[in-house]
Amino acid sequence: MTTGAIRRTTEWRSWGRVDRGEHFVATPGYRADVIDAFQSFADASQSTLAVGLGRSYGDSGLNVGNGLINMGGVDRLMAFDDERGVLRAEAGASVWDILEFAVPRGYFLPTTPGTRFVTLGGAIANDVHGKNHHSAGTIGCHIERICLLRSDRGVVEIAADKEPELFAATIAGLGLTGVILWADLKLTRIPSSVVAVETTPFENLNEFYERAKATGDKAEHTVAWVDCLASGDSLGRGLFTAADWDEKAATRKIARPGGLTAPFETPSFLLNRLTIAAFNEFYYRLGRMRAGRTTLAYDKFHYPLDGVREWNRLYGPRGFYQYQSVIPPKDAAEATREMLRAISKEGDGSFLAVLKTFGARRSPGLLSFPMEGTTLALDFPNRGEKTLQLFATLDKIVMDAGGRLYPAKDGRIPPGVFHASYPHAEKFAEHIDPQLSSTFWERVKRT
Repeated sequence: MTTGAIRRTTEWRSWGRVDRGEHFVATPGYRADVIDAFQSFADASQSTLAVGLGRSYGDSGLNVGNGLINMGGVDRLMAFDDERGVLRAEAGASVWDILEFAVPRGYFLPTTPGTRFVTLGGAIANDVHGKNHHSAGTIGCHIERICLLRSDRGVVEIAADKEPELFAATIAGLGLTGVILWADLKLTRIPSSVVAVETTPFENLNEFYERAKATGDKAEHTVAWVDCLASGDSLGRGLFTAADWDEKAATRKIARPGGLTAPFETPSFLLNRLTIAAFNEFYYRLGRMRAGRTTLAYDKFHYPLDGVREWNRLYGPRGFYQYQSVIPPKDAAEATREMLRAISKEGDGSFLAVLKTFGARRSPGLLSFPMEGTTLALDFPNRGEKTLQLFATLDKIVMDAGGRLYPAKDGRIPPGVFHASYPHAEKFAEHIDPQLSSTFWERVKRT
């Protein structure tokens, strides 16, 4: 398929840079162009997937051999109800776009992922969460209305009280229930654009849980960095961060992305146990020295990785996987301890390992990842079969503890693990648009 504005490319790939393949990509600038592109792919008998800024780590944002509709140009802010704080925006509007509008007016996203380079449509499709899940839940908890384009029905509007089953399937629906054209998002008021932060070291996993319990709901945002290669009495040591919006600051300054760009791919031989352990030791000691209270602009707290463009290149030419799990409270401590032991023993850890407790607020999404419990997210350089064998070990720990993995971060979850993790997957499948698919779904679906 080479006609019109559709281009053939082999360069579209996952953020982890492991998965790639040939795609046919349309890049519309208006909603009417989205409809035309959708029809063009239908006429060519090609399945379709709408995509945003390409921050899905695995293959949920790929549709190898078929069509992609790049929604990045369909990014307008359409309407705003200042009294209620409800913003209507096109699906291609990014977190960055929304914050440029919202922050000067004293608003922020109700919850945000760790990068501004995510579109509203992508945030809904993956039901993103942030450091305040225990207080705000996922983005899906704050979506009031969605406009979908479906091949079998045309343009339809859905909400919790209007076609609730399709609405529930669309939130965390991996972009498979229709092309999201726009959505209504309820923003939250903030007193300033500055965050008051307190960082506390913890010596092991037990101290992490003590700190998390003591903090409870006292802080809006909580998260921890964990040294995934520490062992023995130091297993699970790290830095616990609690933060709230600074009510004393008067600024509502927009923080614009900038910083450095990763200049080259890191040679694979530099990513080994010694270098990762050395970095983790340095980072932990530096964190201990800087522990205490400080204030940060919102971008420094919420989006630290945005300071290095194309940071995914730092994992080398073979790319990397991210593995993110969540374990229910009953077995969370022991399962997390067992996972960290396995990772430390293998020596195949991560510079950036994130540990957090999720709250009990449930998302309306059928395939939403977060549930009450402990989530652990780690990046792993792609070492082929060795890495996959470690993941199989981690899968068993997660499954035995009644946990699940995050599809937005996944590039290899076995179908059996996926369906065991998401018991509503079959119900969700009933709402998939017949023209839509993805490499991820083709890999995990039951036939």
